[in-house]
Amino acid sequence: MKLSDFDYELPPERIAQRPVEPRDSARLLVHEIAADRTEHATVRDLPGILREGDLLVANDTRVRAARLLGRRATGGAVEMLVLGPAGASGRWRALVRPAKRLSPGETLEMEGGSIRARACERLLGSDGRPGAEWTFEFVEAGADGPPRSVEELLERFGRMPLPHYVRRDAGEEDRREADRSWYQTVFARVPGAVAAPTAGLHMTPELLRRLGERGIARTEITLHVGLGTFQPVAVEEIEDHTMHAEAFDVPEQAAAAVARTRGAGGRVVAIGTTSARALETCRGDAREIRAGSGQTRLFITPGYAFAVVDVLLTNFHLPRSTLLMLVSAFAGRERVLRLYREAIAEDYRFFSYGDAMLLLP
Repeated sequence: MKLSDFDYELPPERIAQRPVEPRDSARLLVHEIAADRTEHATVRDLPGILREGDLLVANDTRVRAARLLGRRATGGAVEMLVLGPAGASGRWRALVRPAKRLSPGETLEMEGGSIRARACERLLGSDGRPGAEWTFEFVEAGADGPPRSVEELLERFGRMPLPHYVRRDAGEEDRREADRSWYQTVFARVPGAVAAPTAGLHMTPELLRRLGERGIARTEITLHVGLGTFQPVAVEEIEDHTMHAEAFDVPEQAAAAVARTRGAGGRVVAIGTTSARALETCRGDAREIRAGSGQTRLFITPGYAFAVVDVLLTNFHLPRSTLLMLVSAFAGRERVLRLYREAIAEDYRFFSYGDAMLLLP
């Protein structure tokens, strides 16, 4: 298939700049695939839409406040996105701008001098040439008491790595601070993502309580949303696209919960494309699932036969994105684009802070 097959026009005003409050008041486009029937509801209606015996699978990744702003000793501005540890060396990988002007051993003053970042090594890109990633050693400047870990430094001083389409202008410091909670799900537990698993942003403790009372079980997996999620597909033939790798963990308890649900005739409901991708990575024979962890490069496009996921709760995704391709694989490309057009006509809000869609068998 062609990349252009996954394009659509979205009015800019349909891009949500903040979530609705409360979270579960977001609108929900409910579509039954077999009957080709659509209804409009809200996320808080889920207990009456799902069935007793269904299993919710949530992604418990936690977004790092991984964006840091600072300056070089020359006074030049520096921006970086901390990606994760560089092995067991104590160094961390980060995308940095400007990458080519740095020198090994140079120390950067980040976030008003709260963090010192010493540049160690510029890494090679996929083409074998020096890229935008460096490794760094991070320390807190002028700290009293025991030194904080890098995770603790980011949690205290870092900024949320919001997608480019969420605009934060000067004078919006209150929204920037609110993004620290807005851009985390209620499941967030394991640090490692550079973006939120956005379908989970709609869930609230009260909604989860009501779902539990309805007899709908829940389990959690981990998939750390990586930078590649937002990198554009650069080839017209989508089969030529090299899928980014993301770290995942489907623990034994999650695999057992899926098996119990299957055995009792219930459905597996993936909260978001990230949960779906992790589950399908661990698929076995005869719609079984195995526990597992590692890196997944699974690229789900139309023609893929889902073996684990029965129901998909998902946000509305960017044109030409691998996430839109995954949703199209679940429900059909033409159908999904038709539902997107209907959502636009009905004034749904799109992307990370937007509304949601529930795809039923």
